Amino acid sequence: MSGTRRRLLAMARKEAIQLRRDPRSLILAFILPLLMILLFGYAITLDVLNIRLAVVDRSSSSTSLRLVDAFARSGYFDVSEWPASPSEAEEAIRRNKVTGVLSIGPEFERDLAAGRAARVQLLLDGSDANTASIALNYAGAIVAAFGGGSGGRPVLEVRSRVWYNEALESRATIVPGLIAVIMSIIAAMLTSLTVAREWERGTMEQLAATPVTRVEVIVGKLLPYLAIGLLDLAITCVVGVFLFSVPLRGDLVLLFATSTLFLLGALGFGIFLSALLRSQLLASQASLMSTYMPALLLSGFIFSIANMPRVLQVVSLIVPARYFVAIARGIFLKGVGLEVLWPDVLGLAVYSCVGLGLAVRVFRKEIT
Repeated sequence: MSGTRRRLLAMARKEAIQLRRDPRSLILAFILPLLMILLFGYAITLDVLNIRLAVVDRSSSSTSLRLVDAFARSGYFDVSEWPASPSEAEEAIRRNKVTGVLSIGPEFERDLAAGRAARVQLLLDGSDANTASIALNYAGAIVAAFGGGSGGRPVLEVRSRVWYNEALESRATIVPGLIAVIMSIIAAMLTSLTVAREWERGTMEQLAATPVTRVEVIVGKLLPYLAIGLLDLAITCVVGVFLFSVPLRGDLVLLFATSTLFLLGALGFGIFLSALLRSQLLASQASLMSTYMPALLLSGFIFSIANMPRVLQVVSLIVPARYFVAIARGIFLKGVGLEVLWPDVLGLAVYSCVGLGLAVRVFRKEIT
């Protein structure tokens, strides 16, 4: 056992020295994760606010002005244009000056006073379907509340309450998922260079001459990158909690334990690609394509898996980031533990075994 431990530490020390002498890998390991969480954290938002709105008010009454004021005070709409006619309003949409037009008819106040249905038209720019759909829901709620308040007490009084993300800020859901995306990219890309670097630099002959076994080579090479990955996790957690105000309600030990499983699988997969392709360029490109795109599109990080076509939902089952995104959000936002997260933890355990198994199977010390 002491001999095995000594060889593992020697291999880990060798890999750490090579890593220290490679500034590009150090930048990739420490600077890139910080830049990614800052860029994605600030740039990506699913919140739709300050929707530019033009108003064509042909009623010009105090009641119509109250309706416009309800839109402006909601925080979702920014009344920025007052066209004189519907044609001018449509031109404003065509030129991207506004996203929507609120058109109020001349009989608006009289119809409300007489108890008749008062007609209000909302025209929206459908070239951005997501914004248009959300704006339509906002407007419907504002008009419904306005109509209930002016026509008497509503039959039903709805009091909604949101758990786990009370302010409905998209940042709270994006940042935990972003941690999974960053870790999968960094881990696979770093280790995808390790074995290929040995072949390209001609040091594989020296490695082949040592008594180190295949398993010891793989595990020894993994150890420095596992430490880097856990350090990156700590940095991204600190940035997410203190800079983006994302709550961390769950067990930090569980987060790091599950992160270790995820990292082992990603690191093993990177070494598998490196040993298979034997080229740093090819291995880095293959790791980027096989980790970044699936983690971004099929993990539930941005797009809900439940809303995907059935075929993609099945494909997402082999995307390991899917399980870690669910775990990160569960620990950060809900504060749940293994009693809830065990299916996702099991998925990560299978992934780590597969990743390490592929790496050991493909790696060969023999020179052919």
